Order: sequence, then structure tokens, then C-alpha cells
Amino acid sequence: MRLRTALLALMLSTALPAVAQEDSPVSTLIADRVEITADGKLVASGNVEAFYEGARLRAGRITYDEDADLLEIEGPIVLTQGENTIVLADSAALSPDLRNGLLRSARVVMDQQLQLAAAEIDRVDGRYTQLYRTVASSCEVCAANPVPLWQIRARRVVHDDLEKQLYFDDAVFEVVGVPVMYLPQLRLPDPSVERASGFLTPSLRTTDELGLGVKIPYFFRIGDDKDLTVTPYVSANRTRTLELRYRQAFRSGDIEMNGAVSRDDIRPEGPRAYLFAEGGFSLPNDYKLEFDIETVSDDTYLLDYDYSDKDRLDSALNLSRVGRDRLFETEAVVYRSLRSSEDNETQPFLVGDATWTRRYDVPVIGGTGSFQLEAHGHQRRSSEDVEGRDVGRVAGLLDWTRAWSGPVGMLFTADARLTFDHTIVDDDSNYPDTINQTTPYGAVEMRWPWVRQDAGSSQVIEPVVQLVWSPDDGENTPQDESTQLEFDEGNLFSFSRFPADDVQERGLRANVGISWTRYDEAGWTLGATVGRIYRQDDLGQFSGYETFDGIESDLLTAVRLELPNRMTLVNRALLGDDYDVTKNELRLSWDSDMLEFASTYVWMQPSEVEDRDDITHEWRIDGDWQINDRWSSSADVRYDLELDRSASARVGVVYSTECATFDLSVRRRFTSTDQLNPSTDYTFEVQLAGFGNTGEGRSSASRSACRG
Repeated sequence: MRLRTALLALMLSTALPAVAQEDSPVSTLIADRVEITADGKLVASGNVEAFYEGARLRAGRITYDEDADLLEIEGPIVLTQGENTIVLADSAALSPDLRNGLLRSARVVMDQQLQLAAAEIDRVDGRYTQLYRTVASSCEVCAANPVPLWQIRARRVVHDDLEKQLYFDDAVFEVVGVPVMYLPQLRLPDPSVERASGFLTPSLRTTDELGLGVKIPYFFRIGDDKDLTVTPYVSANRTRTLELRYRQAFRSGDIEMNGAVSRDDIRPEGPRAYLFAEGGFSLPNDYKLEFDIETVSDDTYLLDYDYSDKDRLDSALNLSRVGRDRLFETEAVVYRSLRSSEDNETQPFLVGDATWTRRYDVPVIGGTGSFQLEAHGHQRRSSEDVEGRDVGRVAGLLDWTRAWSGPVGMLFTADARLTFDHTIVDDDSNYPDTINQTTPYGAVEMRWPWVRQDAGSSQVIEPVVQLVWSPDDGENTPQDESTQLEFDEGNLFSFSRFPADDVQERGLRANVGISWTRYDEAGWTLGATVGRIYRQDDLGQFSGYETFDGIESDLLTAVRLELPNRMTLVNRALLGDDYDVTKNELRLSWDSDMLEFASTYVWMQPSEVEDRDDITHEWRIDGDWQINDRWSSSADVRYDLELDRSASARVGVVYSTECATFDLSVRRRFTSTDQLNPSTDYTFEVQLAGFGNTGEGRSSASRSACRG
């Protein structure tokens, strides 16, 4: 019966003026009952649905008056436009195309977030929706929660469906029913808008140095490809700051610049400022260009305003190209130290590197070969002897490696390498002006993995022995790059423990290690590694580096446990001659649906050559906890166990509802220097849902607040 009625209604709908012409859009009417009255009116009743150009109307009864060209609609009415807008009303009088007319006792729901309730809604040309005596909020209202957390009352609200904007006349902002602000005119983007010019959420911040302050950001949508955010920041201690962020996207890349300019009582003698910028571009022939700029007016500005905790700035320009069997990369970096213990006159401030690598298959003897050319240079501002040393180096490398399987599961690898470099030294009388050297390397490696299958698990034991040879003698070159030496599973079986090419490890040595791993069918894995380096002679290359000094290195031990609940525990320790611990590092991480947790424990003995005058003994915790659907928290604590005090701490709490998010964070810096005092920062932000696209609709937790 309903199908026949729908077909009849479809034929009758052709009589409507809006669809009289053959090329006009077709309107469709579906109902349980359709009749034509004696005065010529078309009446549809019972589960009525009307469709026109993407608009869908559901109502209890629709009466079409052909003479007035008007639809009289009785509710409950549900008018859907597109995917994001729903209009609910008790009754309405609309044009047949649903673009003009009046709706009474109506509500508009946008993007399942923002609700606007009005005594009347006037639709104009399908573009403008005018709401009178309106209340707007993204909070749910029900018997359990009759007063929303926030709402905006207005005499009139106009929604421009083309521009996606909401215009409020005589707007009053209320919090839990209490008026807190009146604005004669207010413009806000509707929830479907991702980028629109206007004010963003303000934030409150208080610090020991700057006092209580407020930030009020304004977003400029310059175009689809660029925007600018300007944020005035005013605090009680006469701090006047203007923060800027500029972003632009191009066909082949993008750039972003962040900066600020301040005048404050901390340094009243002049303006303070910083600029951080970065970007990347894809160039023809698979080249990539990347850059970043970091500059600041004084050493403490970034920490005073919590813009960054970096104490060494680096501005870099990088050009690279990566192919299947070749690599090209060149980079120039300008450094600046903000540490009071470092002198920028005697620290390398300009560093340049260029590398070209080609890999190929070796004929006849087999294996893989590579050829690399490298150029490096660094310069200091000082021209003093020794302290102002500048270095330039051109180096080349030829490498060949081949692996094969032996009897009873043994795995063998042979390596041969030849390095040659030409080094130029300025402003250091301890070295000649030019240094030339050639260093051959040879290495053989044997691995013998043993596998044992048990009930419910498998175990793998793998002993590894690697013999490496290079000449005992070599030229003495400045060691400016390889100042921090590490010893772990990653470089136990390597040609050199020096991370850069300014120093080449020499002599005959054996890298020896053994690993054991258990794989359990329950999903957990436990592994352990032990390794050590044995040298034929102590050539004095590692003087001051107690980990490698002498003919035997410290004993490397590492344990790794992985659990099926995504928890990982890793411990690395170095043991000295008497098996006393010289360095220990413990890392624990856990990544679950509700908790992300990471903890690090570090103990290191002093090292003069690594600029570590005292014992390093620290413990750090970093975590994010989703307590429930509304509450979440985060914490980051770094504790100095040697001094028995905290170095820094940060705690944050976020409370979210269906219509607002409250974010409170506290950060404390305990350390002090000649230029910095310990300080505490408090930051409070509120984000209202419903204006601009947040990327989320209402959460199920928010909806459940009104159940029952």
C-alpha cells in the first residue's frame, strides 16, 4: 500500500511549480496516505517523507496549497540538510523546495555537536537560517542535567550555510546559568569549518618570574595554503609579548615559523625575542631540501616564557637524495650554546658536512662493495691558539663485505675496508697544518646460533667472535667530533667505537659476545647479551675513556624483557675490572589503551673527557593516563638521586565533557644558575566544543551523562 501511495505521490508532485520544467530538480513525496481535498489541496499523512535536492523532510502531516505555493507541515518535524545539519520543529510553513519558510519551536543540530534552540526559525533562499530568541550550546540538557555547563543566549542568530558562519546579535555568554559576558555582535564558525579567521581559546598562565598573565590568540586564515596566528600575552609584571606563528603549504613542501617579541621587567634594557622556523621541499630528480632556524635574543628567554627547554640551538640547511644504491647528503649547521658553562667563542659554531655513497655488487669474488666520499669542516669564532682551532677534512672509503654459511649452521662474514683522509688544521700549534693518512681494515666474523625447542617455548643461543685488524700506528688528528663514546649492543661488533671519522680505531682486537633469547608461546620474550673487546696492545687511543681504556674494555651486559601486554624492560650495565658498575641504564615502558608510561634510571661515573665532573645519578618518569572517559592526567618528573632533589617536574590534568575541555598543568624547574632561578609555571586552558571542527562528535561518555 505504501509503495503505491509513494508512486502516486511522485506523479502528483510533478504538478508542483518548482518541478514543472523537464530540466528542473524532481521533488519526491512518500506517505502512508495521500489525498486531494475538495479545494484542491494535496494532503499527505502518516510517516510523511519529502526529498528535494539533498534535503530530506520527515513529518506527521504535509498539506500542499498550490495557489499559495506553500507546504503547511505538522510535526514532529525532522529536516536534514546534507550530512551535518538537522532541524527539529513542532510545525512549519515552507516553500515546496524547502528553501524558504518559517519553523516554530525549532532546534538546529550542527555536526552532532552544536545545538541552537529558538522560538522561530526563518529559512531564506536555502542559504540563511535566522533563529529568534535563541539558546546555543554543545552541552546536553536533560532531566538529570537541566542547566548546561555553558550556553550563549541571543536575540537573533543567523547561520550562513555558504560561508559556514554563525552571527549572534545581543549575545550573552552564561556559565552554569550565570551571565558572565555580553557582546552586542559575535561571529563564530560553525562546527563544519576546519579553518576560519577569529579568536581562539584564551589561556591563563602564571609564573614566579612573570606573574599572572593571559594569552588571547587570533587566527588569520590568509588562504587555503597559509595562515597566521597572532597571540598577545600580557602579565601582571608589566610583561608585554606578541607571539606569532605563520604556516604555509606549497605544492612541493611546507614551512612553519614560530616567534615572539617581549618587553618585560626581567631584562628592561631592551626587547627580547626568538624565532624558530622549519620547512621541507621536494625538488626535481628526487632531491629533498630541509631547513630549520633557531635564534634567540638572550640565553634565558626561552625558559622564562616556556617556549623551549633547548640549551643548544642549531640552525641547519640540508640537501639530500636517496636512491636504491646511492646516497647524497650535504648539510650546514650553525650552533649556539645557551649554557653558562660553555663559551661560544671556543665552541665550533659553523659545521659543514657532505657525503656521497655508492653501493654495488662485486663481480668474481662476490659480496657487496661501497664507495664513499666525505667532506667535513668546522670553525670557531676565536682565533686563539688551540682554543680557536678550525678543522677541515676530505675523506674517502672503500668497503667490501661478504657473508656465507659454513658447516653445522655456522655463519661467516668477511670485511675489508680502506679509508684515506686529508685534514687541514688552523689555529692549533699542537698539530701540523695538513695531515694525510690511509688506514686499511680487515675483519672476519663467526656466528654460531644454537636453537632448542621446548614445550611451549624456543631458545636461541648465539656466540659471536669478530677479529678486526688495522695498523697500530697512525697520524694524530684533532678529536673534535668523537667526544662522546657509547658502548652497547649496537656498536659491539663494529670497526670503530669512535662515532665520527676524525679518529680511526687502530690495532688488532677481538670483539666477543654471546646472546641468549627465550621466545615463549604465551607471548613474552626474554633476552640477555654479554660482550667485551680484547686488544693485543693498549695504544693509548682511549685515554680518559675508562670504558675502553687498556687492553680489555668494560664488560657489556644487557637484559631485555618484552611482555604481551606491551610492557618492555631493558637494562644495560658496564662492569669494570673488578666487576664494579661503571655505568647502568634501566628503561621501562608500557603502552596500553589507557596508559602510556616510560621510566629511565641512569647511573654514570664522572668523566673529565666527556665533561662530566660529578656522578650522574638520575631517575625520570614520563606518563599519560586516561583515567576514564572524562579524566586524563600526565606527569614528567626528573629526579637527581645524587643531590637528592628534583631537577624538574610537570603535572597536568585534563577534564573533558561533551561540550568543553579543561586543561590545567603545573611545571616546576628546581635547578638554578647564575642567570636562572627556580620557578613554577601554572597554565589553564578551556576549549569549548561546537565552534570550528574539532574532528570529533559527542563522545559516548558524554551522552551517557543524560541516561536514565
